[in-house]
Amino acid sequence: MATIKDVAKLVGVTVTTVSRVLNNRGYISETTRKKVYDAMEELNYQPNELARSLYRKKSNFIGLIIPNVAHPFFAELTSFIEYYAYKEGYKILICNSYQDSVKEKEYVEMLKRNQVDGIIMGSHTLETSDYLVPTLPIVAVDRELSHDIPYVTSDNYNGGVLATNLLIDKGCKKLVHISGPLELNTPANNRYKAFMDVVKKRNVEYVIIQAKLDIFETYEKLAYKLLLEQPDIDGVFASSDMIAASIIHVANEIGKEIPSDLKIVGYDDINIAHMIVPPLTTIKQSIEQMAELTVKVLINQIEHVEVNLENILPISLVERKST
Repeated sequence: MATIKDVAKLVGVTVTTVSRVLNNRGYISETTRKKVYDAMEELNYQPNELARSLYRKKSNFIGLIIPNVAHPFFAELTSFIEYYAYKEGYKILICNSYQDSVKEKEYVEMLKRNQVDGIIMGSHTLETSDYLVPTLPIVAVDRELSHDIPYVTSDNYNGGVLATNLLIDKGCKKLVHISGPLELNTPANNRYKAFMDVVKKRNVEYVIIQAKLDIFETYEKLAYKLLLEQPDIDGVFASSDMIAASIIHVANEIGKEIPSDLKIVGYDDINIAHMIVPPLTTIKQSIEQMAELTVKVLINQIEHVEVNLENILPISLVERKST
């Protein structure tokens, strides 16, 4: 296996010169730079990235911890994060936590050992103390990890107000809000708070159900239990499009007509929302904007640029045939 000394010898320069080329430090003529790269190709020399990162004190790698990359929301988010990070010269190390706090801790330790420049935390477990690494830039997506770690989210409260008012305005008399686990400290809980404020203000009967995050089979079981045990429910505000899709699927299975018998509003506007039958009315949060802003906030931290701790993106109501 070729070494940096072999490259230097073939080019006829010092090891220091080759190192400067690799790390883009100091003045190097284009002629010398080309000779070094040609020699590296000829010798099939592969630089030691970890050693280079230790030397430069920067790896240009970002860790991304998410619950499950197979989930459509997180799949889209990951795709856009990778796109915008790559544009800025960073590569992404993706870690699936599957809502396992032990696994998350192991991933954080692994990312630290591999000298990542920062971590994007998109996972949602109860334990957070293991992530609070004072010297490592961290940004959370839809999660408040602590009072000094920035996060990126959407205007969840306004989204909840729009969704709940729409269902009532469409004539719904008994609503259900299906939220994520409310014991988690997430900005998404503001969707629940908005729902409660609106139904109480407008004096509408309601039910609250908490769903486990990111477990597809649980969504369907929950939908069957809800619609069979409470057939008078005529309006659903689901905290994600995937939960809403499960409600639509089960409603179709048991013969409930949408939207005449049951009106449904989701949240996210993932790519499949308009392909569901009937197409899903939802609160759109721009996943692309969320990813772009998340990358920007993290890189600003890496570069010691002051950032806002709270970063809230606007939402909009996208009305389709499920209402």
